[in-house]
Amino acid sequence: MAPTIFQGATGKPSYTAKVKLVRERLDSSIPSSLRLPSSVLDNLPLDVTGIPASCGLLTSSELAITELDATTICQKIARGELTAVDTVTAFGKRAAIAHQLTACLVDFFLDEGIAQARELDAYYKREGKVIGPLHGLPISIKDFIPIKGRWASAGFLDTIEVSKDDCDMTGILRRLGAVFYVKTNQPQGIMTMECHSFYARTVNPYNSNLSSGGSSGGEGALIAMKGSCMGVGTDVGGSIRGPGAFCGIYGIRPTSLTMPMGGYISSQSGQDGVHGSTGPMCRSAQDMTTFLHALSSAEPYLLDPSLMPISFDLPDLSQKKLRVGIMTHDQWITPHPPVLRAMQIAREKLRAAPNIELVEFEPYKHIVGYRLAVEMFFEDNDYWNKMGCDVVLCPPYPGTACQHDTAKYWGYTTIWNLLDYPGTVFPTGLTADPSVDIVPSSFNGLSDADSDHHQLYAKDPAVYAGAPISLQLVTKRFGDGFLLAAQKIVEGIVKA
Repeated sequence: MAPTIFQGATGKPSYTAKVKLVRERLDSSIPSSLRLPSSVLDNLPLDVTGIPASCGLLTSSELAITELDATTICQKIARGELTAVDTVTAFGKRAAIAHQLTACLVDFFLDEGIAQARELDAYYKREGKVIGPLHGLPISIKDFIPIKGRWASAGFLDTIEVSKDDCDMTGILRRLGAVFYVKTNQPQGIMTMECHSFYARTVNPYNSNLSSGGSSGGEGALIAMKGSCMGVGTDVGGSIRGPGAFCGIYGIRPTSLTMPMGGYISSQSGQDGVHGSTGPMCRSAQDMTTFLHALSSAEPYLLDPSLMPISFDLPDLSQKKLRVGIMTHDQWITPHPPVLRAMQIAREKLRAAPNIELVEFEPYKHIVGYRLAVEMFFEDNDYWNKMGCDVVLCPPYPGTACQHDTAKYWGYTTIWNLLDYPGTVFPTGLTADPSVDIVPSSFNGLSDADSDHHQLYAKDPAVYAGAPISLQLVTKRFGDGFLLAAQKIVEGIVKA
């Protein structure tokens, strides 16, 4: 049975009263025409991904539009095959449905998005061209990233406010032609791989007993539900790659100081030991490139001199033998059986590929690095050069989506944040299957923490059935374009 996600708030009367108002504001923004009937809401399956297509609230045309990725949508709008209004309407309606099933939103303003889309359609009709590379593309935005006139917070109730201006990111996206229509949920403090806030707990669309990840968990759930084809998340410890992996979508944590973050509402003022990064969460590998190319074309470093003007162009790797390091575990926490299965499948396929040189990548003091990251220190970069890898393939998390309130270890993503290495996450197409992902008869933990983490899966593997299994690919700092090119090769081999 699906968990209650819109549970009542508890605390002091003043807190409870304020939470009630915040939730009522959000609830009242969903029009009655997009409300799911109680016959659906009272009998939800654990996997709710099929409900938008079966509930009858979306037309066949709207369902077809929401099946498209962001790159295809931009191409169709540029060719006049889709209008911005039809596109934004379709995703907005599906987002409203997704929220009722997963609690992924904190603000819903479809009418405003449609008005923006009408202006873009009028421009296209008048000028015969798009206003920018993202013309008419609906983009969802994480709560603490300000959009002028919309609600935002730093993850704490007393920080909720209506933003007076766009931040650098949303201002650039708006000028590129993007349309805003929703903002998405994040956890309190924006510093955990869960997504439970005063709004609600965002659940995993494929299994609502599992987490959507964090801190960009609202984005992960919404995009997995196809209520958005592209969203903006942030990542200081794994907050793009974690929910991306949990929800079976794509995402990239770019090298820091390459994408605009000016004007974001900070929840960690003064912390500069590990740089945060911001990037796309989306439906396809090509979408990551589309987003990064569009943003870099706007030359954000002219707006913010602290940014570095690196190229996100993808190199031609067709004549190169890609040297892929493969890291099954980090010598501290062993991945659960579903992730080990995906890693083994990837290992066998990559070893057989003629254009790949596979290297066993031994982690270098990852637990030390993880602990340093938590304490906001830095570690040097000699070990990678010694290994000579182009990229490293590893788990993004030591399991599939976790059960609620059990995300205790972020080391598989945080270590790369510490080094400021760009990383991408992609779905393998595999899902957890307790009949295949058998708990070993004997398990010798790498550490006490490993033994404890193993029990999260071992005590009831059936809980994780159907959860997407994703993998992570990383490369050296400023190798973002190389990473995107390598990711396409590695994913193609793994999924073949």
